[in-house]
Amino acid sequence: MHPTIEKMQTVVASGDHDAIAPLLATDVTFLPPTYWKTWTGRDAVAAVLGHVGQVFTDFRYRRIMGEGRDWALEFQCKIGEFDAVGVDLVTLDEAGLIAHFEVVMRPHKSVGALRDAMNARVARDPAFLKFKDALS
Repeated sequence: MHPTIEKMQTVVASGDHDAIAPLLATDVTFLPPTYWKTWTGRDAVAAVLGHVGQVFTDFRYRRIMGEGRDWALEFQCKIGEFDAVGVDLVTLDEAGLIAHFEVVMRPHKSVGALRDAMNARVARDPAFLKFKDALS
C-alpha cells in the first residue's frame, strides 16, 4: 500500500487539519458529498477535512482498493444519530501527495446531516470563513 494512503487512514478521521495538510498537494482539489462545488488548495481542503473529522464519529475504513496513483477507500461512520457509508476516491500526484479527493456517501439523510453539521461548524470558525468566501 502507498505510504500516503496508509497515513491517510489514521489522520483523516482525526479532525486535525495540521496532520492532514502534509498529505495534500499544494493545488489539491476536493469534491464533498454535500454539494457540487470544488474546494481547491491545501489550506482550504485541510480546513474542510479537519471539520469533517470532528463531525464523523465511529469512523473506520472498511476496505481499501487501488494501486499506483488511484485509490478507493470505503468507510463507515455516524453523523449524529445517522449511520453512513461512503467512499473516498483519491488520486495521488507524482510526488505521492493527494492531488484529487472526492467523497461519495449514502444515505441521503446522513449526507443532509453532514451538510447541516458542517454549516453550523464553519459558521462559528473565523479562520474557515476566508476559505468559504473564496469558494462562493
